[in-house]
Amino acid sequence: MITTLQVRVDQKVKQQAQKAFIAMGLDLSSGIKLYLTQVVNTKSIPFPILTAENFSPVYQRRLVAEAKEAIIGGKRYDSVQEMHKDILR
Repeated sequence: MITTLQVRVDQKVKQQAQKAFIAMGLDLSSGIKLYLTQVVNTKSIPFPILTAENFSPVYQRRLVAEAKEAIIGGKRYDSVQEMHKDILR
């Protein structure tokens, strides 16, 4: 049995997705069917979820925590050369 799926999405995202699918030889409907089939087959999202900075959410949270920690009590350097020397040890 075939059913209809309606999804609200930003027009710009839809147009960009259509262009990407066309470049892969698919139309938008086929691309979405392919995605949903992969979700069913893998029982997961079939690609890594990344932040806008291209990191995994876990890694990004760790970076932010480390940055906050460094701001509060991190090392201070008198020069860039001193910092590089410390990093390369």
